[in-house]
This record gives sequence, C-alpha cells and structure tokens, in this order.
Amino acid sequence: MEGNLTKGPILKTLTKLALPIMASSFLGTLYNITDMAWIGLLGSKAVAGVGVGGMFTWLSQGLASMSRMGGQVQVAQCIGRGEREKAHKFAQAAVQLSTFTGLLFAAICLIFTRPMVGFFQLQDAEAHAAAMSYTRIACGLIVFSFLTVTLTGIYTAQGDSRTPFLANLVGLGLNMILDPVLILGAGPFPKIGAAGAAIATVTSQAVVMSIMMLGVIVQKKENVLKGIRLFTKISRECLEGICRIGIPTAIQGMAYCVISMVLTRMVSGYGAEAVATQRVGGQIESISWNTADGFASALNAFTAQNYGAKEMGRVKKGYRAALWTVGIWGLLITAVFIMFPRPIAEIFFHEPKAVSIAIGYLIIIGFSEAFMCVELTTIGALSGLGKTRLCSVISIAFTSARIPLAIILGGIMGLTGIWWAFSATSIAKGIIFAITFFWITGNNR
Repeated sequence: MEGNLTKGPILKTLTKLALPIMASSFLGTLYNITDMAWIGLLGSKAVAGVGVGGMFTWLSQGLASMSRMGGQVQVAQCIGRGEREKAHKFAQAAVQLSTFTGLLFAAICLIFTRPMVGFFQLQDAEAHAAAMSYTRIACGLIVFSFLTVTLTGIYTAQGDSRTPFLANLVGLGLNMILDPVLILGAGPFPKIGAAGAAIATVTSQAVVMSIMMLGVIVQKKENVLKGIRLFTKISRECLEGICRIGIPTAIQGMAYCVISMVLTRMVSGYGAEAVATQRVGGQIESISWNTADGFASALNAFTAQNYGAKEMGRVKKGYRAALWTVGIWGLLITAVFIMFPRPIAEIFFHEPKAVSIAIGYLIIIGFSEAFMCVELTTIGALSGLGKTRLCSVISIAFTSARIPLAIILGGIMGLTGIWWAFSATSIAKGIIFAITFFWITGNNR
C-alpha cells in the first residue's frame, strides 16, 4: 500500500522517506540563511534586531509542534493499525487545532509586541526598530507557518515526504527573489529593511501552505487530509489524543526558546555584535540541526507506524540506521566549523569585531554538532513510540542547565564561557538520549 512503512527493506524505506524531508529541512535552513545574508548588508544592528524578532517566531514553532507532533504520531499509528477513518479524524483535529493556536499566538504578539521586544533591552535604536517591525509582521501572520508544519507532519505520517519538499522548494525560490527586492529595494520597490525580510518570509510560507492544500485536492491517491472541514466541532477524543502526545513536545520547544531568550539577554551585555553572532550562528548551525530534524521526522513516522503494527524489530533497526547517517553528517559539520570558521563568518558579517566573535562561536559550537544530531534523531524515534513526556523532561532539564553553567563559565571566560555552556549541554543531551532509547527498547521486546 502507498505510504506503508511497515514493509520492505528498512534502510531503503527509511531513506526514501527521509531524503525529501531532509531536503525540505535544508530548504528551511536556506530560508533563514538567505534572510540573514541580505540583512547582513544593512549591518550588525539590523541583524541583531531581526535576530530578536526571530526569537518569537522560534517560540511559535514550539507551540506549533503540539498539533504537528500529536497529529503526525496519532495518524501514523492509526495507519499502522489499519484504522484509516480514525487517522482522518486525527488529521482534521490537528489542522483545526493548528489554525486556532496560530491565530491566538498572532493576536498575543500584536498586542504585546513592545514589552516582548523590550525584554531583550536592546540599547541601539536601529536594532530596536528592526526588532519591532520584524516581530509585528512575522508573528502577526504566523498562522501560515503553523498550518505548514502541521500539514507537513500529516503528509509524512502517510509516507509522503515528496509533496512537502516540492512545496518548500517553490517557497524557497520565491523567498530568494523577494528578499533582496524588499530588503534592499529594487525598481518600484522601496528599501524597507527588516520589514522586507518578514514580508518575504510570510509570503513564502503562505505559498507553501497553499501548495500543500492544493496537493490534497489534486492527488488521486488516498489521503487522510481529504474532506477536512475547519468549521466543525473538534472531536474531544482526537483532541485529547493529540494533546497527550503534542503538549510535552510543545512545552519542550517553548522552554528551549525561553531559555535561549534568557541567554540572549545575557549575551546582549557584550554588545549588538554578540547578539547578532548568537542569532546568525544559530542559523548557520541549523545546517546540521534542520537536516537531523528532517531525518528525525522521517524516523518518527517510521517508528510510529511500526510500533502501531507491533514491529519492534524494525523500529530498532531503523533507529540504528538513522543514528549512523546523522552521526556522520554531524561529524562533517564539526570539521567544517572548526577548520573554516572565518570564511563562514565573513558571509554574514563585515565588521572586524563581529567576525572575530563569530569565529569563536563556530569553533566552540562545532564540537557539539554530532551529539546534537544524535539528540534530535533520538527524540524523533522516542516520540514515535509515544514517549514525548520523557523527551520533554530530559531536554528541559539539560537545556535549563545552560543558564547556571553560562553564569559560571561566563564569569571565568566571558562570552567564550557562554558559548561553551551551549556546546557542553548539547554533548550531554546527545549521550543521554541515545542511552535512553536503547534502555527503553531493550525492555520492550
């Protein structure tokens, strides 16, 4: 059957599903890097402002993951058990919940933009103005992003990762055209800086969402998204099932972002260049992060379907195959960050102080890349088993440790100590998550 992940060669099945997702995730990385590269031409103050605004879109993704993860896991497990009608009900509930939470988040951000941006205590007026304009636009229309990630999750649960990839490819092309036109101005279009980056992003997200919705209509193959109605009462059983799986993931994602906000405020004491480095460095790091997260999403659907079909042997073999793949990728990123930090930094920064800070960040954070890839992949596998609460506890506990560790190391080594706090906790999480998966599956024969 189309989209059945419980049959066939494990590595081939997993890779066929994973490659388009990894490519889609890589496109997501290019979205962010393209924005930052063009904004970088306006200076580090504009980059710092967009970086702060980007913190709130990142926070939104934690909330969006509730409907995405809950919907994806429940739909995949239903398909594994052969319950297609129930899978359709879960898909409908996930889309409805995604729409509601996206609109709610947008309303809150539009009402409280000034105090939210004020939390970061940006001293520079240019950076503050960029953060305000970016946040209002990017967060005010965030519902497109919410629906995009949820639709992607439900497509993936059915074994279709190609459609989301094609949609994201079109979106990236549009974003790359709009960025320079809106940020720097061209022809009849005025130069609007940070606001232009936000407009380009939300326009691209709206197009990606529309393509995936159109795909549901035009595809001849069976799709659990067919016939979905937004304005009907949400099934209580489905809502509870999605929230049971999705809420721990949402808490984990939002807690991670809040912790990063606190750390960004600490970093802001070292100047706009340090804030810009942290935000741009995170986007550069997403080359490994998004790729691993893409593979984790594929592994999540693979694990959930096989768990639903009671095929634990395939679950374990799939995880080992994924672990080798992302581990090697992480080691390659480590080598690039440590050996070539200056050429990478100079793509985004043009002031000597900012370049110097970015080089230090890339070298230190580079040591943790393989471990971060292992962490994300394992979270995908454990979530497919329904263990999202356990993932949330481990992740929040070790990520929270960054704050006291940054205070201690920052007092000893300054800004470098804060970067080491990031790297050390990522290494610890990678090791702990891998041990946890083998322990759980070893007891579940």
